[in-house]
Amino acid sequence: MLVALLVAGHTHAQDAEALKARHTALTEQLSETPFKRPLHLESRQTANTLQGDIYAVIEQPFALVGMALQGSTHWCDILILHLNVKNCRASAGPGGEVLRLHIGRKFEQALADAYLFEFTYRVVTATPEFLQVLLEARDGPLGTRSYRIALEAVALDDRRSFLHLSYSYAYGVAARMATQSYLATLGRNKVGFSIVGRTASGQPVYIGGMRGVIERNTMRYYLAIEAYLNALPEPPLTRQEKRLQLWYDAVEHYPAQLHELEREQYLTMKRKEIQRQQADAASE
Repeated sequence: MLVALLVAGHTHAQDAEALKARHTALTEQLSETPFKRPLHLESRQTANTLQGDIYAVIEQPFALVGMALQGSTHWCDILILHLNVKNCRASAGPGGEVLRLHIGRKFEQALADAYLFEFTYRVVTATPEFLQVLLEARDGPLGTRSYRIALEAVALDDRRSFLHLSYSYAYGVAARMATQSYLATLGRNKVGFSIVGRTASGQPVYIGGMRGVIERNTMRYYLAIEAYLNALPEPPLTRQEKRLQLWYDAVEHYPAQLHELEREQYLTMKRKEIQRQQADAASE
């Protein structure tokens, strides 16, 4: 047992050092970023998987970040900010904590009309300077599977932390065809963030397709984490409203990729969904 504990401690130290090394390697990308914040985004697509990764420096001490990003109920407060997350309930399951997420359209809808995801939640590592949190769902709609939201955070100094958020899933023929149909119709003007070329006038050409989809959603989830952290100084009674305002302000920095609703449409929808979520939790 002692050997196992020593090996685990060494592995966690390696993970923290690896994330710090990644921060060093991304120095140029983080300083010369198109995002108007020290943030770098990557995406990749294989024959049956999609993955988006965001690396970002935040002006928050790790003592605050490490505590705030632990706890399944905290993650429900984060995830509900995403416009497609309609409800989130944390509960204890046979294998540990579970987040039951209903994910749907960008307008108000009954939970029965949204897709139910069951994410297992676990804190992989939590030390005074490093945190790893993992959410995994086995199945999704249209044959999608192996959903994974992974967060790593490490202390940079007394006032800054470095975050890595990864979002990925696997898909098959049905999901590929449905996504391509969407991208050919309602989503035909949707783009991601990666620049794949320039127009004759020098304007950036952004990536589209399925990589554009994963980039947009990875960014939405990251901005929810950022809004949650930045709202922590608010009094508890006004904290949730502050999160909503901060998330909407953040996505509107990137209208070409993320604009979907006007401010009051988003706020009205989310206030109702949060009330439903709170009533659902109170009824347990």
